[in-house]
Order: sequence, then C-alpha cells, then structure tokens
Amino acid sequence: MKTVSRLAVSLSLLAGASFATTANAAEYYNCANATGCILVDDAKPRNNKTATQYPMVMAHGLAGWTKLFGLVDYWFGIPEALMKGGSDVYTTKTSSLNDTEVRGEQLLQQVQTITALTGKEKVNLWGHSHGGIDARYVAAVAPEKVASVTAVSSPEQGSKMADWVIKTVTEGSLKDGYTAVDGDYNPATLAVIGFFDFIGGFMDVGSGLTIDQLQEQDSYAALNSLTTEYAQNFNQKYPAAMPSEYCGQPPANNVVDGVAYYSWSGIGGVYNIMDPTDYVMASTAISFGDDPNDGLVSQCSSRLGYVIRDDYKMNHLDSVNQLLGLTAWGRANPVSIYRTQAIRLKQEGL
Repeated sequence: MKTVSRLAVSLSLLAGASFATTANAAEYYNCANATGCILVDDAKPRNNKTATQYPMVMAHGLAGWTKLFGLVDYWFGIPEALMKGGSDVYTTKTSSLNDTEVRGEQLLQQVQTITALTGKEKVNLWGHSHGGIDARYVAAVAPEKVASVTAVSSPEQGSKMADWVIKTVTEGSLKDGYTAVDGDYNPATLAVIGFFDFIGGFMDVGSGLTIDQLQEQDSYAALNSLTTEYAQNFNQKYPAAMPSEYCGQPPANNVVDGVAYYSWSGIGGVYNIMDPTDYVMASTAISFGDDPNDGLVSQCSSRLGYVIRDDYKMNHLDSVNQLLGLTAWGRANPVSIYRTQAIRLKQEGL
C-alpha cells in the first residue's frame, strides 16, 4: 500500500496539481494515519455516474474504525461501489469514543489534509451516527471546506438510548459508582469506563494507527454528547438545516452557508434471521418506547436538511451495510442508497 505523507501534500501544492496516483482511476484511501492517507484500492470506473466534483469523505460513528486490521471496512462494500461510478473515497478516523466537538476538530484536521492532497477546496462529508454530528460541526465552523453533509442514521436531536445509559450511571442502578457533585467514580465504575476507553484504543490500532498516534478516548463524554440534553445545546450553537422542534421537518431550503444538507435513516426489526445485529438492535430499541427507531436512533431524531427517507427497513448497523452485508432480505440495499445519493450530489454539481 502507498502512504501519502505531509511531504507529498507540500509537493502537490507546490506543483499546483490535484493529487492522484493512477490516471483515470477512482481511488479509495484510509486517512486514519495522522501523517496522511494510505491508498487502499484503485480501479478504473465502469462509468462516471458518481464522479462528483468534490471527493467523498466518510466519518464513522461511536466506537468506529476505518478498515479493521486491513480486513473489515466500517463502510462495508460502500467505497468500492462508489469507485465503480468514478468516486474518490476517503475514510477518516476520529477518537472512537469522545465528545462531539473533540471529534469534530479531529475530523476538520483530516478534511484539511484531504483538500490539500486532492487540490479540491471542498469535500462531500458523509457521517454515520455520531459521525453525522461531527460532520455538522465541521460544516458549521469551516463551511468553505464543505460542499455537502449527508447524515446517515445520525441522532441529530440525541438518542434516548444514550439518555437511558447516562441516567443509569448518574441516578439508577449504577449511581453508587458516580458522585454527581464532583464527577468522581468509584474503582468499579472506573474499570468499566476504562474498558470502553480501551475498546476505543483498540479501534485506533485496528485502523492502522501506531501506539504514538493513539487518539484520546473518553467513553463517558462520548455517550453524554449523544444525549438529548447535549443535542439541544449543540443545536442552539449549530442550527443549520435542523427542524425547529423534535419530530418536525427541516427547513425547505437545505442549503446553508453554501453547504447542502441531506439525511436518511431506517426503522429496525428482525429483517434477516441470519443477522445477529437485528436481535441486538431489537433489544436496545426498547428504551425508545413507541418512538420508531433503528435500535439506537429514532426516526424523528435523524432528520436533517433534505430528508431522503427516514423509514428504510434496516437497523442502525445495516445503514453502513454491517454485519458484513447481512441486511434485510427483499428490502432497499444500503449500498444502492449511497450510490443514489452520490448521483444526486453529482447532479447538484457537488
């Protein structure tokens, strides 16, 4: 594989040329490494249907990765499908577990690297789950770097599942491990938090980061930033393309400060008896009561900008074609939804 260093960035800028490794090829990069991007694959496109003006940049969700130990893509099969239509795809890696604005700043740094590498002044951001909120942050603080944001199953107004977990820690069955006054934890609770922080670090290593490149993990801050209370404060600071109330519809104009906003999501269920994630998401869905959801994000909370659809038959992980492509039989294929959205972006000149 080929590593693109900051030296390559400087040389490409001095040459005044767009970055490319193979003529007439669509390319797929892993940008987890802090010093640049690694070429994962390149191929001659079958057509140019998804050849957008600006590169596709993918932002993972909570506890996410890029290409885990070189074997399993977080965006399973999606970069390759977009490449067939002429897209250049860059997957990013922020702290798997941390506060939204921390992750957003990390994502912004990677966007800046990618624009330098490609010679393109903007990118098309795709964010799954927590990544969709990270993408909104980047678009808000650096709109000149972003052509579009497509939020996929993203809890734009928070998640009731996160509310339940935080309440359990601070008020419920685990309250003895948490002191709300000063935020201290007892050793047992610290051990649990430490375990999840370790998982975040494991995802860093699995994505190709070396020990000295490991990102800061904070599992409590990550969950807290997905609560409805945090979302209310975040949305007051960054309101672009958001509905004015929960379960409302976003403004008719989905373009704010030159950034086009889109979203889509699903409603979970046991759609594939071979998919273990269907059963896991069905259990977590209980925390939402009668509010339609995909197991981690409600239909109403997912709406942002132009709502492509918010009732696809898929759980939260199906929307990134996980687990290994085991999605609903006879229903919309998530890969085709990405391809259709990429075609839409191209038609919009993005």
